[in-house]
Amino acid sequence: MDNVKNDAYYVKKILQDANFIVEHTKNVNQKDLEENEILLDSMMFRMVQIAENASRLTSAFKSKHISVDWHSINGMRNRIVHDYGKVDLSIIYETIKQDIPTLSEYLQNVI
Repeated sequence: MDNVKNDAYYVKKILQDANFIVEHTKNVNQKDLEENEILLDSMMFRMVQIAENASRLTSAFKSKHISVDWHSINGMRNRIVHDYGKVDLSIIYETIKQDIPTLSEYLQNVI
């Protein structure tokens, strides 16, 4: 098994988490998400994982793919991790429904 951890490895990890979010929130509205603690926790965990893996991408990769807002991905991670009780769930929902699918589609075309 090849354990090389390069940009391709981290992009695949990000895609796995993004696709998981898309799949498991396909028919979920904001109220459903807010009322389902397990689903909400799972989605936020995946968002943190996306940010953690994005932070391991090289600067060269990020510079080549400037259409992705890498800074905001990290900012979302920091809000979830450090302000968990104060996270605006409407922003989480919007990110899940709009930004994550866009990120997934973009990265699918990268690999």
